[in-house]
Amino acid sequence: MNSISDGKTIDAIVVGAGFGGMYAIYRLRARGLEARGFEAAADVGGTWWWNCYPGARCDVESLDYCYAFDEALLDEWRWSERFATQPEVLRYASHVAERYGLRDHFTFNARIDGCVWDEDSRLWTVTTEEGHTARARFLIAATGCLSKPHRPDLPGLDEFAGDVLFTQAWPQEGFDLAGKRVGVIGTGSSGIQSIPVIAQVAAHLTVFQRTANFTLPAVNRPIFPEYEAEIRADYLGHRRKILQNKAATVKQTIAESAFDLSDEEREAAYEDKWQRGGAGGIPVLFADSVTNPASNEQAANFVRRKIAEIVQDPEVAESLTPRDHPIATKRICLDTDYYATFNRPNVTLVDLKKTPIERVSATGIHTSSAEYPLDVLVFATGFDAMTGPLRAMKIRGVEGVALEHAWADGPRTWLGLMVAGFPNLFTITGPGSPSVIVNMIAAIEQHVDWIARLIDHMRETGATRVEAQDAAQEEWVAEVRRVAETTLYPLANSWYNGDNIAGKPRMFMAWLGGYPTYAERCEEIAASGYAGLELAA
Repeated sequence: MNSISDGKTIDAIVVGAGFGGMYAIYRLRARGLEARGFEAAADVGGTWWWNCYPGARCDVESLDYCYAFDEALLDEWRWSERFATQPEVLRYASHVAERYGLRDHFTFNARIDGCVWDEDSRLWTVTTEEGHTARARFLIAATGCLSKPHRPDLPGLDEFAGDVLFTQAWPQEGFDLAGKRVGVIGTGSSGIQSIPVIAQVAAHLTVFQRTANFTLPAVNRPIFPEYEAEIRADYLGHRRKILQNKAATVKQTIAESAFDLSDEEREAAYEDKWQRGGAGGIPVLFADSVTNPASNEQAANFVRRKIAEIVQDPEVAESLTPRDHPIATKRICLDTDYYATFNRPNVTLVDLKKTPIERVSATGIHTSSAEYPLDVLVFATGFDAMTGPLRAMKIRGVEGVALEHAWADGPRTWLGLMVAGFPNLFTITGPGSPSVIVNMIAAIEQHVDWIARLIDHMRETGATRVEAQDAAQEEWVAEVRRVAETTLYPLANSWYNGDNIAGKPRMFMAWLGGYPTYAERCEEIAASGYAGLELAA
């Protein structure tokens, strides 16, 4: 085998060159540590490199979806739109990598194929699929929550004579869909973003919907200069302010309960939010929207009425109307003309709950009631979220125990940062952290900064090994579950609960207590001398 680090042991290995991996490399090297990153893609960007499908766009406002660790970086970068497109987010990632010289510290086109802890040397040995190895004191998994694609195995798929594409791994050079008969399977976020764009160029688009999702209008536009000027007048102050909000974004809640307002006032508030659009949307207007079924139903019914108003065919409108889960308990999507797209003459909706797919043939898809001829088949079928990317690293901890075995009954972590039995391993925005429920870049910065300070503490005290205590981990797992059960989230079949992957243990995988509470908890632990962790020299 070849050794990327030339046989030398380094301080830290970082897996992933998305926003988490880039910031980890920056922060660790700024502290004088020798850190090396490995990335399966050809360049930086993480999920924004892979997910370059038509219509891909961020659903957090651009002025909030950026690093805040360097005020100069905040000042110099200008976003063009309220919700940045994938190419613009990728340009931002590239700018950050170039500005801080981060690419020099990554090995690209290197997919991890094994991570093994050695108790005697207290080192991690990491192996790539190409057979290269590297050894380090610390292993930092910045693999992202949505980076392991879920690709259903449909009967007969290998017989299909057309092109098969995946939104999660769209060709980097693009793909010309003009004039073609296109089928899209899946109506989660990537499907909802791509379907309106594909419909504009395809000869015919057939959407195969497994589950109707709630989606809200983004109302995307160029950034208003007055608003941008207001934010930039005190950008760091703005950042500190939004970090006091539960989702680490601009606060939009207007009352504790939907029933604090009269019926007319509540309807007017929903309508105003619908017209303004944006992240969170209707369900965040009232604090009890994800805890009180009656309040949630008010928001859900408003959106259902909007679908009926927009979609001209009543039968299609009903198929597009979610009725099997509370609003916002599956990932809320933002769209541009999604529902209106089904009024186009070249778009057909196939409700798979009524007529399921039976097989794929050389010429298209056969359901229980019809055949749909296709030239291109697009899978927008999501991810093995949260745990999938970490399990794919083939991590083995103390006594060779595999992470997959330790998580046989679902992910168990301490704060979403560490795992008992896996010393010196850190997970950025891992299961059990706020992760996908909050502004991800804010969560990433908090995680990396906390990890870096812990490593500083270990260097100062001479510790070479740190591991989460079993009891502390079980206490946190129970706390994550307890908080989730006070909400409506567990009622939905969603990837939040692992429901989209056959055989995956069902449990809600993110901390729902809010960013400020979580960050405060982490600070208290650090101030206490890292209670819940075992540190050894």
